[in-house]
Amino acid sequence: MKLMHTKLTEFIEKMHNAAKHGKKEKSVTIRGLENLKSAKMQSLRTGRIEDAVTDLAEMENIDSVEVVVIPRVPETMHTVLVKGKDKDGKTEKIVLEVINIIHPTEEVEFDGCTNIVDHRPKIGLH
Repeated sequence: MKLMHTKLTEFIEKMHNAAKHGKKEKSVTIRGLENLKSAKMQSLRTGRIEDAVTDLAEMENIDSVEVVVIPRVPETMHTVLVKGKDKDGKTEKIVLEVINIIHPTEEVEFDGCTNIVDHRPKIGLH
């Protein structure tokens, strides 16, 4: 299992290390993972993303690298926990609900860029 997954902290560290290639170390900003306390990422995909960060970091005209993680399928189903806590912070009751969130698609992040290389497999084939 270890070889198949990369822990969230390791993923973030790998992205920062990947930007140290080239003549000048580039800064990396990662967005979209702020709400995760822990997670496991696919190791193969982590390596591919790491390679993409390295490729961009090695380019002379690139000053910084931004990694943005958004849902692939725009409509995602989420469980919502509404927790009631006492004065000591102990959870006394939880109400479970469900909500669909419709996310914006990747086009909102393009910033007018037309040089886009899409390495994604078709949905369901990853």
